[in-house]
Amino acid sequence: MKLAIIPARGGSKRIPRKNIKPFAGRPMIAWTIAALREAGTFDVIAVSTDDDEIAAIARAAGAEVPFRRPAALSDDHTGTIPVIAHAIDNYRAAGFSPALVCCAYATAPFLRAEDIRRGAALLEAAGDGVDYAFSVTSYGFPIQRALRLTAAGRVEMFQPDQFATRSQDLEEAYHDAGQFYWGRAEAWTEGRVIFSPRALPVILPRHRVQDIDTPEDWTRAELMFAALKGAET
Repeated sequence: MKLAIIPARGGSKRIPRKNIKPFAGRPMIAWTIAALREAGTFDVIAVSTDDDEIAAIARAAGAEVPFRRPAALSDDHTGTIPVIAHAIDNYRAAGFSPALVCCAYATAPFLRAEDIRRGAALLEAAGDGVDYAFSVTSYGFPIQRALRLTAAGRVEMFQPDQFATRSQDLEEAYHDAGQFYWGRAEAWTEGRVIFSPRALPVILPRHRVQDIDTPEDWTRAELMFAALKGAET
Protein backbone atom coordinates (compact mmCIF):
# COMPACT_ATOMS: atom_id res chain seq x y z
CA MET A 1 0.00 0.00 0.00
CA LYS A 2 1.23 3.48 -0.91
CA LEU A 3 0.02 6.18 1.44
CA ALA A 4 0.29 9.98 1.11
CA ILE A 5 0.06 12.09 4.26
CA ILE A 6 -0.23 15.89 4.25
CA PRO A 7 0.56 17.45 7.65
CA ALA A 8 -1.64 20.54 8.04
CA ARG A 9 -2.14 21.89 11.52
CA GLY A 10 -4.30 24.94 12.13
CA GLY A 11 -1.92 27.03 14.20
CA SER A 12 0.32 28.81 11.70
CA LYS A 13 1.40 32.15 13.18
CA ARG A 14 3.58 34.02 10.68
CA ILE A 15 0.99 33.51 7.92
CA PRO A 16 -2.32 32.86 9.70
CA ARG A 17 -4.32 29.95 8.22
CA LYS A 18 -1.69 29.55 5.50
CA ASN A 19 -2.59 25.92 4.78
CA ILE A 20 -6.00 26.98 3.46
CA LYS A 21 -5.36 30.60 2.52
CA PRO A 22 -6.36 31.26 -1.12
CA PHE A 23 -3.44 30.90 -3.51
CA ALA A 24 -3.93 31.38 -7.27
CA GLY A 25 -7.65 30.67 -6.99
CA ARG A 26 -7.58 27.64 -4.66
CA PRO A 27 -7.01 26.99 -0.97
CA MET A 28 -3.26 26.36 -0.68
CA ILE A 29 -3.66 22.73 0.43
CA ALA A 30 -5.78 21.96 -2.64
CA TRP A 31 -2.73 22.35 -4.91
CA THR A 32 -0.88 19.64 -3.00
CA ILE A 33 -3.87 17.31 -3.03
CA ALA A 34 -4.32 17.85 -6.78
CA ALA A 35 -0.68 16.97 -7.51
CA LEU A 36 -0.86 13.82 -5.37
CA ARG A 37 -4.05 12.71 -7.12
CA GLU A 38 -2.56 13.42 -10.55
CA ALA A 39 0.45 11.26 -9.69
CA GLY A 40 -1.82 8.21 -9.72
CA THR A 41 0.53 6.50 -7.28
CA PHE A 42 -1.42 6.34 -4.04
CA ASP A 43 -3.98 3.99 -2.58
CA VAL A 44 -4.91 6.68 -0.04
CA ILE A 45 -4.28 10.42 0.21
CA ALA A 46 -4.90 11.67 3.75
CA VAL A 47 -4.52 14.87 5.73
CA SER A 48 -3.29 14.93 9.32
CA THR A 49 -4.84 17.95 11.01
CA ASP A 50 -6.22 19.23 14.30
CA ASP A 51 -8.50 21.73 12.56
CA ASP A 52 -12.12 21.25 11.42
CA GLU A 53 -11.99 23.85 8.65
CA ILE A 54 -8.81 22.37 7.17
CA ALA A 55 -10.41 18.92 7.36
CA ALA A 56 -13.51 20.10 5.46
CA ILE A 57 -11.48 21.81 2.73
CA ALA A 58 -9.21 18.78 2.39
CA ARG A 59 -12.19 16.45 1.94
CA ALA A 60 -13.71 18.77 -0.66
CA ALA A 61 -10.41 18.66 -2.58
CA GLY A 62 -10.39 14.85 -2.61
CA ALA A 63 -8.39 13.76 0.44
CA GLU A 64 -9.35 11.62 3.43
CA VAL A 65 -9.29 12.92 7.00
CA PRO A 66 -9.95 9.73 8.98
CA PHE A 67 -8.56 10.92 12.32
CA ARG A 68 -7.69 14.09 14.21
CA ARG A 69 -4.12 14.89 15.09
CA PRO A 70 -3.75 15.17 18.89
CA ALA A 71 -2.75 18.45 20.54
CA ALA A 72 0.56 16.92 21.63
CA LEU A 73 1.53 16.67 17.94
CA SER A 74 0.11 20.04 16.88
CA ASP A 75 2.36 22.61 18.55
CA ASP A 76 5.14 24.75 17.08
CA HIS A 77 7.88 22.33 18.12
CA THR A 78 6.61 19.01 16.77
CA GLY A 79 8.69 17.62 13.93
CA THR A 80 7.40 15.98 10.78
CA ILE A 81 8.54 12.42 11.54
CA PRO A 82 6.33 11.92 14.65
CA VAL A 83 3.32 13.29 12.74
CA ILE A 84 3.79 10.84 9.88
CA ALA A 85 4.44 7.97 12.30
CA HIS A 86 1.18 8.81 14.11
CA ALA A 87 -0.71 8.67 10.80
CA ILE A 88 0.84 5.32 9.87
CA ASP A 89 -0.07 3.91 13.28
CA ASN A 90 -3.69 5.00 12.76
CA TYR A 91 -3.88 3.28 9.39
CA ARG A 92 -2.31 0.12 10.78
CA ALA A 93 -4.85 0.12 13.60
CA ALA A 94 -7.59 0.32 10.96
CA GLY A 95 -6.26 -2.81 9.26
CA PHE A 96 -4.11 -1.28 6.51
CA SER A 97 -0.46 -2.13 5.82
CA PRO A 98 1.36 0.90 4.38
CA ALA A 99 4.68 0.02 2.75
CA LEU A 100 5.79 3.30 1.18
CA VAL A 101 4.56 6.54 2.70
CA CYS A 102 4.95 9.99 1.15
CA CYS A 103 4.79 13.11 3.28
CA ALA A 104 3.82 16.12 1.16
CA TYR A 105 3.60 19.59 2.62
CA ALA A 106 0.38 21.57 2.36
CA THR A 107 2.24 24.70 1.30
CA ALA A 108 3.87 23.25 -1.82
CA PRO A 109 2.02 24.74 -4.81
CA PHE A 110 4.94 23.89 -7.13
CA LEU A 111 4.62 20.17 -6.37
CA ARG A 112 4.39 18.13 -9.58
CA ALA A 113 3.04 14.66 -10.22
CA GLU A 114 6.08 13.59 -12.24
CA ASP A 115 8.44 14.44 -9.37
CA ILE A 116 6.33 12.41 -6.95
CA ARG A 117 6.43 9.43 -9.30
CA ARG A 118 10.18 9.84 -9.74
CA GLY A 119 10.70 9.75 -5.97
CA ALA A 120 8.66 6.57 -5.64
CA ALA A 121 10.60 4.88 -8.44
CA LEU A 122 13.95 5.79 -6.88
CA LEU A 123 12.96 4.42 -3.48
CA GLU A 124 11.48 1.22 -4.90
CA ALA A 125 14.54 0.54 -7.05
CA ALA A 126 17.02 1.22 -4.24
CA GLY A 127 16.14 -1.73 -2.03
CA ASP A 128 16.45 -2.01 1.73
CA GLY A 129 19.63 0.04 1.95
CA VAL A 130 17.67 3.28 1.46
CA ASP A 131 15.01 4.67 3.81
CA TYR A 132 13.92 7.88 2.06
CA ALA A 133 13.83 9.76 -1.24
CA PHE A 134 13.02 13.45 -1.00
CA SER A 135 13.04 16.69 -3.00
CA VAL A 136 16.17 18.83 -3.02
CA THR A 137 17.48 21.73 -5.03
CA SER A 138 20.83 23.45 -5.40
CA TYR A 139 21.84 26.67 -3.70
CA GLY A 140 21.99 29.62 -6.07
CA PHE A 141 25.27 30.85 -4.57
CA PRO A 142 28.30 28.93 -3.24
CA ILE A 143 27.74 28.28 0.46
CA GLN A 144 31.51 28.27 1.02
CA ARG A 145 31.48 32.04 0.39
CA ALA A 146 28.60 32.79 2.76
CA LEU A 147 28.84 35.78 5.13
CA ARG A 148 27.72 36.31 8.71
CA LEU A 149 26.97 39.62 10.43
CA THR A 150 28.99 40.19 13.58
CA ALA A 151 27.83 41.74 16.86
CA ALA A 152 29.65 44.92 15.82
CA GLY A 153 27.61 45.17 12.62
CA ARG A 154 30.48 44.09 10.37
CA VAL A 155 30.75 41.08 8.06
CA GLU A 156 32.97 38.03 8.09
CA MET A 157 33.13 34.86 6.03
CA PHE A 158 32.07 31.51 7.39
CA GLN A 159 35.02 30.03 5.47
CA PRO A 160 37.65 32.78 5.02
CA ASP A 161 40.03 30.32 3.35
CA GLN A 162 37.66 30.22 0.36
CA PHE A 163 37.81 33.97 -0.38
CA ALA A 164 40.12 33.58 -3.38
CA THR A 165 38.57 30.36 -4.71
CA ARG A 166 36.67 30.75 -7.96
CA SER A 167 32.95 29.97 -7.67
CA GLN A 168 33.17 27.35 -10.41
CA ASP A 169 35.85 25.49 -8.44
CA LEU A 170 33.68 25.09 -5.33
CA GLU A 171 31.58 22.00 -4.67
CA GLU A 172 27.89 22.49 -5.41
CA ALA A 173 25.63 22.28 -2.37
CA TYR A 174 21.96 21.30 -2.06
CA HIS A 175 19.15 21.94 0.40
CA ASP A 176 15.78 20.43 1.24
CA ALA A 177 13.18 21.68 -1.26
CA GLY A 178 10.37 21.28 1.28
CA GLN A 179 7.91 19.57 -1.08
CA PHE A 180 7.78 15.81 -0.49
CA TYR A 181 9.50 12.98 1.36
CA TRP A 182 8.99 9.36 0.34
CA GLY A 183 9.90 6.90 3.07
CA ARG A 184 9.50 3.27 4.03
CA ALA A 185 6.83 2.90 6.69
CA GLU A 186 9.28 1.40 9.20
CA ALA A 187 11.69 4.31 8.67
CA TRP A 188 8.96 6.76 9.68
CA THR A 189 7.68 4.76 12.65
CA GLU A 190 11.18 4.04 13.96
CA GLY A 191 12.08 7.73 13.72
CA ARG A 192 15.01 7.29 11.35
CA VAL A 193 16.70 10.53 10.31
CA ILE A 194 15.78 11.76 6.83
CA PHE A 195 18.98 13.67 6.02
CA SER A 196 21.43 10.78 6.02
CA PRO A 197 23.40 8.51 3.67
CA ARG A 198 20.31 6.27 3.64
CA ALA A 199 18.37 8.88 1.62
CA LEU A 200 18.24 9.60 -2.10
CA PRO A 201 17.81 13.07 -3.65
CA VAL A 202 15.05 13.94 -6.09
CA ILE A 203 16.64 17.00 -7.66
CA LEU A 204 14.33 19.87 -8.64
CA PRO A 205 15.20 23.05 -10.58
CA ARG A 206 15.52 26.12 -8.36
CA HIS A 207 12.77 28.00 -10.20
CA ARG A 208 10.22 25.46 -8.92
CA VAL A 209 11.19 25.71 -5.28
CA GLN A 210 10.00 28.33 -2.79
CA ASP A 211 9.75 27.94 0.96
CA ILE A 212 6.65 29.76 2.24
CA ASP A 213 7.12 30.88 5.84
CA THR A 214 6.63 34.67 5.71
CA PRO A 215 4.33 37.11 3.87
CA GLU A 216 7.30 38.00 1.64
CA ASP A 217 7.72 34.31 0.76
CA TRP A 218 4.02 34.13 -0.10
CA THR A 219 4.21 37.13 -2.46
CA ARG A 220 7.30 35.71 -4.16
CA ALA A 221 5.60 32.32 -4.56
CA GLU A 222 2.53 33.88 -6.18
CA LEU A 223 4.72 35.76 -8.66
CA MET A 224 6.73 32.63 -9.47
CA PHE A 225 3.56 30.57 -9.85
CA ALA A 226 1.99 33.09 -12.23
CA ALA A 227 5.20 33.26 -14.29
CA LEU A 228 5.40 29.47 -14.58
CA LYS A 229 1.76 29.16 -15.56
CA GLY A 230 2.23 31.89 -18.16
CA ALA A 231 5.24 30.09 -19.60
CA GLU A 232 3.30 26.84 -19.90
CA THR A 233 0.39 28.34 -21.85
